[in-house]
Amino acid sequence: MSPGAMPKAELKAALVRRAAELGFEACRVTTAEPPASAPDFERALAEGRHAEMAWLAKAPEKRADLSRVLLGIRSVVTLAISYHRDQHHDPSAQTAAPGSAPRGIVARYAQHPDYHDLLKPPLQALTTFLDAAAGVSQRSLWYVDTGPILERDLAQRAGIGFVGKHTNLISRSLGNWFLLAEILTTAELEPDAPEHNRCGSCTRCLSACPTGALTTPFTLDARRCISYLTIEHRGSIPEDLRPGIGDRIFGCDDCLAACPWNRFAREGALLREHHRADLTRPDLIEWLSLDEATFKSRFAATPLLRTKRRGLLRNVCVALGNVGDARALPALRRAALDPEPLIAEHAAWAIARIESRSTPAPSSATA
Repeated sequence: MSPGAMPKAELKAALVRRAAELGFEACRVTTAEPPASAPDFERALAEGRHAEMAWLAKAPEKRADLSRVLLGIRSVVTLAISYHRDQHHDPSAQTAAPGSAPRGIVARYAQHPDYHDLLKPPLQALTTFLDAAAGVSQRSLWYVDTGPILERDLAQRAGIGFVGKHTNLISRSLGNWFLLAEILTTAELEPDAPEHNRCGSCTRCLSACPTGALTTPFTLDARRCISYLTIEHRGSIPEDLRPGIGDRIFGCDDCLAACPWNRFAREGALLREHHRADLTRPDLIEWLSLDEATFKSRFAATPLLRTKRRGLLRNVCVALGNVGDARALPALRRAALDPEPLIAEHAAWAIARIESRSTPAPSSATA
């Protein structure tokens, strides 16, 4: 034991208490052993299911061997952060009134400032606490969706939840609505019992996917996933997939929302006060008018900045093509003249879609 270090059992109990004080919904521990799913991840890369997300293919050896990330690693602390909001006051979970202006849907996790920024202070505080309590010779690194870590697999092994058929993690106490963070540490902590899959025969998430991205249970093809297409994909959205996108303009929650384990979801302490009401059910026509300066100002420090103006307005055009009416045509015609070709192309597609719905079908000739 390092000088000044707590006994192992005492250290873990203190760590869990401190995590709760900092607002984390769960704090559990697993070993630094290689994730069992590493070969599956490598197979997905080989099959190209990661699409254009080239960073996923970087340093796969680190994902399989965490000692290449932190020399001397002995434990992984996994943390859960809920972003659930009660449906009674969550506009994004409500259906727009008939005849109202066309509105879009932003994925629930993105209806806050960027979670990477929000979680940095409590993660730093928890890591500092762990290093101090574990002794001067110990070292730790923290990550929020940024390191070469197979975090869902490690979280399942730590007992945070289980990987569902939609390939996301499901918690029996939080449902689907939570984020993950990790602390890699050279401190030895008692590991928790792993969780095992509890999907049973349920396939609701597979049926819920509008574009068929969940090709089989536990297999996601990112090339068809709305979250990928509206956030990570930089080019033109394939025309055959555009109708399935519906009114979603940043991400998609359909497979998550379909899961029956959500009945146990609860609002989280860390994100509760940071919800952005302006990012729920936004006015699509108004958003289509955003210039570069307004886009950067409105979405600074939010996940939506990731798409850049060209990507977000591309998505808005697709949504208007799917749910818009004649009221959207003036804004779309202006967008069709935008100097950004990606926006202009998708605006032209949306105009054609709306006009085809507005044009009465020709009547058949009578004898």
